[in-house]
Amino acid sequence: MEKVIIYTDGACSGNPGPGGWGSILMYKDNKKEISGGLENTTNNVMELTAVIEALKLLKFPCEVELYSDSAYVVNAFNQNWIYGWLKNGWKNSSKEPVKNKELWEELYNLSKIHKIQFIKVKGHANNEYNNRCDELARNAIK
Repeated sequence: MEKVIIYTDGACSGNPGPGGWGSILMYKDNKKEISGGLENTTNNVMELTAVIEALKLLKFPCEVELYSDSAYVVNAFNQNWIYGWLKNGWKNSSKEPVKNKELWEELYNLSKIHKIQFIKVKGHANNEYNNRCDELARNAIK
């Protein structure tokens, strides 16, 4: 299985407000940057969108190291929240409907295609790729 490294970030000016996302995909010696935004969105929607859009570019099942500074995204998989939500009909532990359900469903479906390791990075720290994703996301807001 081919190995791909992905860094993602989402940003919002106000929450909700105008938002942007950025992702960097690295495969062998290739590096691809993608980004986009929405006029009225939330930080979490942008974080999820960055991950989904990056994974959608993969043309075949891959082993993915996915780096995100979003505890929301990383913990949903690493702490098995998403499997609980699925089991409970997309209700969270408080029996409330899970926010951003459509995005979570899309990400869950992508996670069944690829072998994804979700890795939490510290935001706005000295990580070149996370900082670049933040820059891509912020530029996409304008």
